[in-house]
Amino acid sequence: MTTIAFIGLGNMGGPMAGNLVKAGHSVLGFDLAPAALEGAKARGVVLADSARAAVAEADVVVTMLPSGKHVVAATSGSDGLFAAARPGTLFIDSSTIDVASARAFHEAAKTAGHASVDAPVSGGVGGAEAGTLTFMVGGTDDAFGAARPLLELMGKKIVHCGGAGSGQAAKICNNMILGISMIAVSEAFVLGEKLGLSHQALYDVASTSSGQCWSLTTYCPVPGPVPTSPANRNYVPGFAAALMLKDLKLSQDAAETSGAATALGAAATALYTAFAAEGNEGKDFSGIVEWIRTRADET
Repeated sequence: MTTIAFIGLGNMGGPMAGNLVKAGHSVLGFDLAPAALEGAKARGVVLADSARAAVAEADVVVTMLPSGKHVVAATSGSDGLFAAARPGTLFIDSSTIDVASARAFHEAAKTAGHASVDAPVSGGVGGAEAGTLTFMVGGTDDAFGAARPLLELMGKKIVHCGGAGSGQAAKICNNMILGISMIAVSEAFVLGEKLGLSHQALYDVASTSSGQCWSLTTYCPVPGPVPTSPANRNYVPGFAAALMLKDLKLSQDAAETSGAATALGAAATALYTAFAAEGNEGKDFSGIVEWIRTRADET
């Protein structure tokens, strides 16, 4: 049995920590939100008085925090988690953050005498609950080897993407594809409506033709063809529009820094910015189909 500190017990972190408990590990958790703490407690997580207190007793630390600045601030410095942990502790950061912050996290961990991986996830809340997440991992071979057995308790596919920050790079690229493809699928359904096609007819053709993609066959943005998609639940989020916008902005920051040309990524970022600005941050990101339909009706 491994003692694991889990810092950040929200919609994703809570279920992930719960799966570690189910596997027989001792999980000490901390979050600033009382509701998150109560949810984690119900999953068998032992609540710590502070993040530092949780880390001090742990063999492994998993962090799931909102942004790069939160990760760096929480872990680094004389009062950070690296300083509170025992020498040689393995740190797994599953936050989705910018590559520069991820690399700073690794460097600070190394300086403090700890092993580290950046391991952002894909799969949404449903994947976190079911333990079927995809982990995109950056770090040394040794750190990846140490982290993998625990990641396999929370995910279905674990990919070592390369050195420090590579997991975040893969996550940013993947979610840029996702944001672009969801807009493309949504625009196709709205166009189909205008041309008199039923949703089912378009789905039956595109899902078995060259237009096939995850945004269509698993997460169809219109009700009906895929009963498990959020479109059938009034777009209650599995992956909120605010999170998609966050990831798209990260992709554009990375594109600017690296000199990559991402015209479609930029366009998707602009569209999700406008969608979120009209009060849709809390809707599932596939709900952008309704916004696109409204724009079409206005022209």
